[in-house]
Amino acid sequence: MAKSSITKAVIPAAGLGTRFLPATKAMPKEMLPVVDTPAIQYVVQEAVDSGLHDVLLVTGRNKNALENHFDRAAELEASLEKKGDADKLRKVNFSTELADVHYVRQGDPKGLGHAVLRARPHVGNESFAVLLGDDIIDQRDPLLTKMLNVAETRHTTVVALLEVDPSQIHLYGAAAVETTDDPDVVKITGLVEKPKAEDAPSNYAIIGRYVLRPEIFNILEHTEPGKGGEIQLTDALQTIAEGPDWMGGVYGVVFRGRRYDTGDRLDYLKSIVRIAADREDLGPEFRHWLIEYASTLPEQIPASEVLPDPSTGTIPIIHSA
Repeated sequence: MAKSSITKAVIPAAGLGTRFLPATKAMPKEMLPVVDTPAIQYVVQEAVDSGLHDVLLVTGRNKNALENHFDRAAELEASLEKKGDADKLRKVNFSTELADVHYVRQGDPKGLGHAVLRARPHVGNESFAVLLGDDIIDQRDPLLTKMLNVAETRHTTVVALLEVDPSQIHLYGAAAVETTDDPDVVKITGLVEKPKAEDAPSNYAIIGRYVLRPEIFNILEHTEPGKGGEIQLTDALQTIAEGPDWMGGVYGVVFRGRRYDTGDRLDYLKSIVRIAADREDLGPEFRHWLIEYASTLPEQIPASEVLPDPSTGTIPIIHSA
């Protein structure tokens, strides 16, 4: 697969994280650890792995910890070097050297579309990727690389799609699609933000990865507030999907790999379990403990609720009611 000419990634990170209060009262939700690494670092790493080393974080008030995480920590580095702790020093330096990270504040919380619009001075007249911090994509199942390739070969806007149970579609933007010559690439003919199940055009849900052409900025400037009184990126994408040919249309890449949703408390816990169970350093002992722990759970929890992890087929995941 040819290397993409797209070089910039935008990561909106201005949300208040109210679902994780009180933990997020003084700490950005993007800094919540998934095992031992902040969620935001996984997302920046994905951008870098896809060839996007120029990263813009769209932040808000009380998000200074994000900047500190990707900055030098001279005193800590000196202390670790003095102790001869090369392993921890490497981990500290890794985030500092990971990407060329820039920052802009969103200011008013006017929605995802507004956050993307704030990236315009940095992005300029180039195509760019948008990665939402709540979605972590497993490194073993690359998604963004394929999206970049589709965007360049078809000269189009691309979104990531995931087939979900129809009962869950109200939690996502939903896409009406047409098949193409690639079974994992569809043409999107319409998009709806968080529809009721009976109103959804399909069970293809939009998840947090986009590759956008610069025309999106002009459209967002003229997009009226939509659902929730916010400027919805989905509404701007709908304008492109139904627009003239020169806009390039909108295509979707259907993702069938491992995804970790850290935006919900229960899914966040599941993400930690799945990632920890797969780690070479933690996995063997952690998997053994999980099996032992599952065997001690109260008998009133039905056996049907102790299911194998779909990513491995072996690790029990306990589903709450």
